[in-house]
Amino acid sequence: MSLLTPAAPIAPVHEATTPPAAVARQGSSFVSEPPRLVGADLRVPTRQGAQVYGNLDHGASTPALFAVKQAVEATLETYASVHRGAGWASRVTSAWYEQARDEVARFVGARPDDEVLFTRTTTDSWNLLARALPDDAVVFVFESEHHSTLLPWEAIRTVRLPIPSSIDEALALLDRGLEAHLAAVRLVVVTAASNVTGEIWPVARLAEIAHSHGARIAVDAAQLAAHRAVDLAAWDVDYVAFSGHKVYAPFGAGVLAGPRDWLDAGEPYLAGGGATRSVSQFSTIWQTGPARHEGGSPNVVGAIALAAACATIARHRPAIEAHEAHLLDRLRSGLAAIPGLRRLQIFGGDADLVGVVTFTVPGLDPSLVSQALSWEHGVGVRDGKFCAHLLVDRLLGIEQPLTTAVRASIGLGTTEEAVDRLVGGVRRLVEIGPLDEWTHGASGWTLAAGDPRDPAAVLPPW
Repeated sequence: MSLLTPAAPIAPVHEATTPPAAVARQGSSFVSEPPRLVGADLRVPTRQGAQVYGNLDHGASTPALFAVKQAVEATLETYASVHRGAGWASRVTSAWYEQARDEVARFVGARPDDEVLFTRTTTDSWNLLARALPDDAVVFVFESEHHSTLLPWEAIRTVRLPIPSSIDEALALLDRGLEAHLAAVRLVVVTAASNVTGEIWPVARLAEIAHSHGARIAVDAAQLAAHRAVDLAAWDVDYVAFSGHKVYAPFGAGVLAGPRDWLDAGEPYLAGGGATRSVSQFSTIWQTGPARHEGGSPNVVGAIALAAACATIARHRPAIEAHEAHLLDRLRSGLAAIPGLRRLQIFGGDADLVGVVTFTVPGLDPSLVSQALSWEHGVGVRDGKFCAHLLVDRLLGIEQPLTTAVRASIGLGTTEEAVDRLVGGVRRLVEIGPLDEWTHGASGWTLAAGDPRDPAAVLPPW
């Protein structure tokens, strides 16, 4: 018997199957229904009374999968600090933590020589990689990127490429940019799917161009991983990063995966316990591998939750894609039928999308639109510049009186009824405006007669 095998085997954590998963037809194949979510029946206060929450804000964060909740509950029964404990709980937790790393490696299509590091977020992942870059590396990044992908790199060693207006232009801009900057070490950083427009970028083609110039490429999969497959090997890219809270796991866990050479040569991201091989009065020898950058006691519960989310998404991938494709078509066609509504796009035309639609409503402040949709219809959307200021400014145009936009983003927590509620709410705002009087002040738009909703009155969960 293995020393890691308890006398009474620990039961594996499985996603609940009650009620039994139905089967849906998709073309000539059968796929199971999408997986269950925690809080799917959440009710929120509205003008008409309590309503089931219409969640169209998955682009910001996703609700937790029920399978993730089960994995967390199982972990909390036995968890202890990892890697350095002889106690049984520590040994089990250590084993699960490394198995979580293996699960994530499968999820991202990691190759045998790739490392998978657990971080806090996509932002954290890119800052870690930025710290590990060779001193002479030059980074190439499009100005259309989310700030977490645009800003971590040292400004003096960063080449910003203009925002393209088509896929062909994106490819040409990268090719010309790399041709004009013949640094010995170069890294291209691109998104897989825009968090503003949902448009999917040609990752494999960009990787081919980067490698033809001897450059590496890193891909931000934060907006893609919950919706489409991520595959380092198939894309032939070097690095990928994403966040757990975008793939139906709780906040606080992220991933960076890619070749070990730069990571093992770079200074440890978190100097401290666990990152060291030996410490003497006069020298410190650092670990190689993931431990080099995962100093301190890691977020083991977050890593296991993230792995559970990845495993669940992988099992249900066809059903997830079918569910979202149906809802996206319904959302796009519904909004397109509203007079004057303007949708923001980078590439335009029929570009492939994940479930994100960003738009402006004629004559209405986007912040007022999102507030009215919440109060009048119980629908959650996002307004602003979505941490992509350069892109939103470009898409809106300098002649546009609006400086922000509204983003609706779908996922497993979105229903047909919620999409219809959103479309109907936007249409009514265009036709007759808000049903109540709103005032605008330093804190944004508020109900003139006072807001009966008081989040502070909701008792904390402890």
